[in-house]
Amino acid sequence: MFDSIFTSMNVIDMLICSGVSIICGLFIGYVYMFKNVYHKGFVVSVVLMPVIVQVVIMMVNGNLGTGVAVVGAFSLVRFRSVAGGAREISTIFLSMAIGLATGMGYVMFAIVFALLIGITSMILYGSSFAEANVMEKELKITIPESLDYEGIFDDIFQQYTTKNELLKVKTTNMGSLYELHYHICLRKGIVEKEMIDELRCRNGNLNIICGRLPVNKEEL
Repeated sequence: MFDSIFTSMNVIDMLICSGVSIICGLFIGYVYMFKNVYHKGFVVSVVLMPVIVQVVIMMVNGNLGTGVAVVGAFSLVRFRSVAGGAREISTIFLSMAIGLATGMGYVMFAIVFALLIGITSMILYGSSFAEANVMEKELKITIPESLDYEGIFDDIFQQYTTKNELLKVKTTNMGSLYELHYHICLRKGIVEKEMIDELRCRNGNLNIICGRLPVNKEEL
């Protein structure tokens, strides 16, 4: 069932493999778009990558010199690319794996492999698997320069958070204001607005920003 369809290279086999590569690429592209923020250019590249890799593998066809050249070309592309997140990198590797399989003629293996990984990925991203048990937030508080920021919000943080850490302090507005950057973990069941209202009373109703942590934590 999972044997290669190649006995000798011919046009029909090449078209079959190319069709499977494109279909699998479309499926991988859909899986990547599932519950994700995406750009059209990246999705199109993911769709086309399996058939491109397949053609490269077919052209190598056991030639050692050509194989070394292909490895060098892939390395050049890799180091000229911007580092992506964990989901982008795993999607690229999946597309390349499908292209390798179809390029060697293992079309059934490519189909089963794409379905297995794709469905598993959709289930994991669609469920609460590996989600953080606590609400981690990035908190930015602006205070006047006359206010001593050391421990000024400790009692509020003790009431509303399980963990708080002052990451950095930055001056702004020609040095007349300080911007405090915190990493906090909110307690379960608390109302975030109530915490912000208490902070506003403490910092003179200046700017307060509370949002998600930067996504670059998941980069590989």
